Amino acid sequence: MSLRNGESLGPTILQTFYTSPITFHGGVRSISVRELGGGILGLVAANIPPYRDEHLVIDYNHQSAILDNERMPLTRKEYDLLSLLVRHAGEIIPREALLMQVWGYGAEIRTRTLDVHVRRLRKKLGGYADHYIETIFGIGYRFQPYHAPRYVQPVAVGA
Repeated sequence: MSLRNGESLGPTILQTFYTSPITFHGGVRSISVRELGGGILGLVAANIPPYRDEHLVIDYNHQSAILDNERMPLTRKEYDLLSLLVRHAGEIIPREALLMQVWGYGAEIRTRTLDVHVRRLRKKLGGYADHYIETIFGIGYRFQPYHAPRYVQPVAVGA
């Protein structure tokens, strides 16, 4: 794994981060920095197929996000954060792992940057924000794919 400027992350740095999975009710687990692998840095080169659901499309190859057929105006870091969360949908990603992968911050740095960016992403996701980004208090965040309830057209009787 390497940082944006090409420096390698040595084992000492990785050992200071959260590396053990946590099991929650229902068998949901979190992922560690090691499990994230190259994270955002490797997405474009990997030619990953886009994420799609009823409302959101994340195109990793074009580094764009589309919500209800309109391109979302995201900053670079907002896109990096959203695409990392989406790439690991359903998994809890610890704060430390997000700060390292998106900003290159070590565990010793205390910052509200992540919280500010999540708040901005939620604002841009509008009414879908609570469906997509879940806060796991004291641990990190999880992206949940949107599953809209299916509407069944009533059958007209006697028509």
